[in-house]
Amino acid sequence: MEHILIIELAILITMVLIRSAMLKRKGINAIVFGETDKTDFILVPIVLCFFYALLAPIFNLPLPEILKITFWNIDIINYLAITICTISLIWFAITLKVFGDSFRVGIDEDTKEGLITTGTFALSRNPIYIAFIGFFLGVFLSYPTIVTSIFLIFLTIMIHRQILREEEFLKRHYAKEYEEYSANARRYI
Repeated sequence: MEHILIIELAILITMVLIRSAMLKRKGINAIVFGETDKTDFILVPIVLCFFYALLAPIFNLPLPEILKITFWNIDIINYLAITICTISLIWFAITLKVFGDSFRVGIDEDTKEGLITTGTFALSRNPIYIAFIGFFLGVFLSYPTIVTSIFLIFLTIMIHRQILREEEFLKRHYAKEYEEYSANARRYI
């Protein structure tokens, strides 16, 4: 099961990198992470530690034993976890397609793209973040350790923080159009 999660995690990362590369070819810088707020970079070492802790038991890398202990190992929960991760990946892929040239990692203060309100964005103002939370919930369910539980909580808090920051930008940038959109689409689900 752990290998399936690693493959799905690699697929998630690959989708972001491919979309960013596609936009780069069009002259669009999709990776604007940290340009608005340098404190975003605190995420980098935390994410790297999470990946290391996730991969360490699989590849027999050094890691304190307490961080390897799982809270449970129940087959049906593992299958549910893989299903949640798979659905999250599909949702993410659909959302990337709907996002088109507007996809960014971070807040692009100079965007000229229009507000996206169709497809998955008609169901949620933050479908990409829903995919991330769903995906890492699946990771936690399949590999329930101290590290994955703390990371899931931290990720959820950081996503909410980012959503609030993006909402402020979208209110300024799109004004009435965003206000009308907000009245019709929920922040999450």
